[in-house]
Amino acid sequence: MPIAKISPSLLSGDFGILAAECKRMVSHGADWLHMDVMDGHFVPNITIGAPVISCLSKHLDAFLDCHMMVSHPEKWVSDFAKAGASLYCFHIEATENPSALIDQIHAAGMKAGVAVKPKTPISTVMDLGDKMDMCLVMTVEPGFGGQRFMAECMPKVKELRARFPDLDIEVDGGIAMENIDAAAEAGANVIVAGTSIFKAEDITGTIEAFRTKVNTEQALLSKE
Repeated sequence: MPIAKISPSLLSGDFGILAAECKRMVSHGADWLHMDVMDGHFVPNITIGAPVISCLSKHLDAFLDCHMMVSHPEKWVSDFAKAGASLYCFHIEATENPSALIDQIHAAGMKAGVAVKPKTPISTVMDLGDKMDMCLVMTVEPGFGGQRFMAECMPKVKELRARFPDLDIEVDGGIAMENIDAAAEAGANVIVAGTSIFKAEDITGTIEAFRTKVNTEQALLSKE
C-alpha cells in the first residue's frame, strides 16, 4: 500500500532564502520537497536549474522531487543527478522515447517520474507503469503557481490507481483543504501543494491533515 508523501512546492517559497525555506518545510513535516524546474520553452516561465539544486543539496538532507517542465529532458539527466536530485520527473509530452529516458534516469541513480498535462490522455503512460517510479497527474496547466484545481483530472488518477495499486501517484496544482478529499479518494498518495501550505496559519497541521486523509483513503483502497 503506498503511503502519503507530502511535497511542498518551493515555487511558493521565497527564492531569496530558498535553502531556509526548504529547511522550514522539512521542520514542519514535509516528506519531499517539490522543485519546479521551468525552461521558458516547454512552459513560458523560467525558474531554477541544476546549479540551484546543487547548492541546495549541499545544505539539505531531503528528498528532492524535481519536476522537469523542460523541452528535451534527456539533456539534463546527468546534470541533475550530479546536483543531487532524488527524483527526475519529465513530461510525457516532451520526449519521443520515454522508456529509454526512464532507463537513463535510473542509470544515473535517480528515481524516474512521468508527468502528464491536464489535456493529455492517461493512456500515454500506461505502458510505463512497471518502469516508472511515480506518475504525476497535473491538476493545473504547468508553468504557473496559484491556479484552480481541475477536478476533471481525477478520473486519470482513479484509472492509474486501479491499474497500478503500488505506484506512487502524485497530483500537483491547486491542492488545498477544500479538495484534498477528491485527490485522496481518487488514489493519489503524493501531494504537491504550494500556496495552501506556505500560506497556512498552521503549516504542520496542514501537512498532517493531508497525510491523514491520504493514508486513510489508501487503507480503504487496499481493501477493495
